[in-house]
Amino acid sequence: MKLETKNSVRTGWTTRLTRWNLTALLLLAASGLVVTFGPFHAAVEWTVLLHTVLGVLTLLPLIWYSIAHWQDYKTYNLSDVLLLGYVSAVALLLCLLSGVVVTWQGLFALKMSPLWRNIHLYSTFVTLLTGLPHGILVWVRVRKKATTPVARPVVLHGLGWTLVAVLAVAGLTALYGGQSYVNEFPADYNYSYGEDRPFAPSLAMTESGGAFDAESLAGSMTCGTANCHSQILDEWKPSAHRYSAMDPLFQKVQSVMAEQNGPESTRYCGGCHDPISLFSGTKNLFVEDLTGLHGYQEGISCLSCHGVRETDLQGNANYVMTQPATYLWQWQESGLGKFASDFLIRTYPDKHMELSKRMFKAPEYCAACHKQFIDEEVNRVGWVQLQNQYDNWKASHWFVEGDPTKTVECRECHMPLVASTDPARGDATDYNRTPGDGMHRSHRFIAANSMVPAMLELPGYEEHVRLTEEWLQGKFEIPEIQDKWRDGPVVKLALEVPERATPGEAMPIKLVMTANKVGHDFPTGPLDIIQSWVEMHVTDASGNEVFSSGIRDEKNFIEPGSFLFKAEPVDQYGNLIDRHNLWEMVGVRYRRALFPGYSDAVEFLVDCPMTAVLGEQTDLARTGREVQEFTVPAGAEATSYRVTAKLMYRKVDQFLINFLLGEDSGLTAPVVEMASVEADIPVGAGGGVVVGGGG
Repeated sequence: MKLETKNSVRTGWTTRLTRWNLTALLLLAASGLVVTFGPFHAAVEWTVLLHTVLGVLTLLPLIWYSIAHWQDYKTYNLSDVLLLGYVSAVALLLCLLSGVVVTWQGLFALKMSPLWRNIHLYSTFVTLLTGLPHGILVWVRVRKKATTPVARPVVLHGLGWTLVAVLAVAGLTALYGGQSYVNEFPADYNYSYGEDRPFAPSLAMTESGGAFDAESLAGSMTCGTANCHSQILDEWKPSAHRYSAMDPLFQKVQSVMAEQNGPESTRYCGGCHDPISLFSGTKNLFVEDLTGLHGYQEGISCLSCHGVRETDLQGNANYVMTQPATYLWQWQESGLGKFASDFLIRTYPDKHMELSKRMFKAPEYCAACHKQFIDEEVNRVGWVQLQNQYDNWKASHWFVEGDPTKTVECRECHMPLVASTDPARGDATDYNRTPGDGMHRSHRFIAANSMVPAMLELPGYEEHVRLTEEWLQGKFEIPEIQDKWRDGPVVKLALEVPERATPGEAMPIKLVMTANKVGHDFPTGPLDIIQSWVEMHVTDASGNEVFSSGIRDEKNFIEPGSFLFKAEPVDQYGNLIDRHNLWEMVGVRYRRALFPGYSDAVEFLVDCPMTAVLGEQTDLARTGREVQEFTVPAGAEATSYRVTAKLMYRKVDQFLINFLLGEDSGLTAPVVEMASVEADIPVGAGGGVVVGGGG
C-alpha cells in the first residue's frame, strides 16, 4: 500500500487546497453541531447564518477538493484507510447536496423538508465518524516517515479560523441580539386583588407570574408576509378572535364598566377579549386607553392563542400564557431583516414548531374562554353561571366519551378543514386525517356574528359575512363530519295546523322548533343581547295579511308579545340587566333556549278575537301559557289561509346598540332568516297541508 510522503499530490497535508478545505469542514461541522445541540439563542441564530454563508462559499472548493483527492489516490490498493475515505467522501457529497437543498428551501420554499434536513444532519455524522478515523490513521502512518510535522499546520490553521468565527458570532450577537422586551407593569399598576393575582378578576396568568411586553404577543401580520401562513392569516383577519378587542360594542361596555368599578375591573374581560393589553398592564388605573395599540388591533392574536400552555375547565380565561421565543428580526414585515427572519424560522424551526401544540385539539382548550361566570369579586354578591358552551356540549348527545367517530368536537364545527397551501397542512394524529391530506383547520372560527366584521370593514369581511349567514341557516357543509352530523337547518321547524278552518272558530297553529345540528344551547353566548325570535304571518287566498307576530318596527325593535329565545338577568335589586352590565348580575328571572336535540313550541290561536298562546320549553309538551289578544281585520274572509313561520336571528338587540353607540348611529344588527316553514289551512271541508319548511 502506498501512502503520501511527498508534496507531489494536489491534496497532500501541506497544500493550500487541503488546509483551506479542511478548515472549512471543521467550521461547518462545529457550527452545525452548535445549531443542532445548542439552546435557542441569538448566538445560535447567527451561527445558522454563518454556517449557511460558509457552506455556499465553500461548496465548489469542497467538491473540487473531493474530486482531486480521489484522483490522487484512486490507484491505491483498497485498505481500511481508503475504505473509510470513500465512505466519508460519499457522505460529504450527500451532505453538500442536502445542504444546497435545505438552503434553497430556507430561502424560497414554504418550509424545509424534514427528510432533507435529516439527510443533511445524519450525513454530517457519517462524514465525521468516517472522516476523522480516516485522517487520523493517515496522519499516524505518515508522521512516522515524514521529516517535518504534516498535520500540525492544518490543525492550527483550522483552530485559528474557528476562533475567528467564534469571535465573529459573539460580536454580531452583541451588536444585535434580537428584540428586547420590557416585561414590567407600569409604575402605578394597581394590584387590586393582591400581588399574587395581578390579572384578577380574570383567572388568566403568565408563566412568570408577571407582565409581558405587548409586542411579544403581537405581530400577527408577520405570520403571512412570507407566504408561510398567509392563507390562515387571511382567514383570521375578519374573525371574532381578531376583532375581539376592536369590537366597538365591547369597547363601550368596557368603558362603562371602568367608569362604574374602576379600570382594573376590566381585567375580568381582558383574559378572553384582550389578552395583549391584560398581560402588558394596560388595564390599569390612570390609563385612558384600556386597550393598548397592539391589543386593539389584534385581539386574540396568533401568539396569544398559540402561547397558551395550560387550561382549566373553570372558565373565565383560566389558562397559563407563556412568552414565545422570538427570532432575530421577527417583527419586521419587509426588507432584508424579514427575509433573514423567515429563513431562520424555516431552517432552524424547532422553537417555532413548539407553537403547534396538540392541546388545541381538545375541547377543554376552548373551555378556558367559552365558559364564563360571575362571582363575588365582580358582582359583590356571589357566584352565578353565565354562558357555558363547553358543559352544554359535553352533556349533549354530540359527546360520546372515547369514541371520536361519534363525537363532534368544537374544532370540527368551528374550524372545519379547508383545502390548504399552508406549510402546516396535513395531520397524522387525527383519526380521520393523514399528513398528506392537503388540509388545514380554518381560522375564521365561523359562528354567528355577521355585524362587527362588516361594521369595521375588516379585510375579507364580505366572504366572512356570507359564510356566517350560511352557517346560521345550516347550509354550511362540513364533509369530514357529514356521517355523524345532521342535514338541514340548525333548528328545524314544523307547523301543526287544523285540518280545516271553520268560520267563527279559532284556528290553533303550533310551531315546533327542534335543535337539529347545534352543538350546545341555541342560541348560545350572551343571551341578554342575542335575539332569536319567531316571525309568523297568516294570509288569506288573496295575499291579505290577517295576522302577524314578531315584526320589527321602523326603529328595528321587535314588537311586544313576540316569541323570543332570550335571557333576562337581574341585579341584586331585581333590576333588568339590559346594557350588558353583567358585572352587576346576580341571577336570571327568565331564560329560554334549546338544548341540543330538544324541542320547544309556540302556539297561536287565530280567531275573532284571536289569542296567542306561548308554550314553555318541554319535550313537545306545554306546561304554561302567556295570553295576549289580537284582532283579525274586518272582512278578512277567504277560502284558505297560508301560514308562514320563520325563525329569525340577530346578534345584538337594538336597545343595546342605541345605548352603546347612540340612536343617531343608524346602526342595526343584520337579521338572518335561519329557517322557515309554510302550511295551508282550507276553509270548510278538507285538511291542512304543509307546503314547505325547515326540515
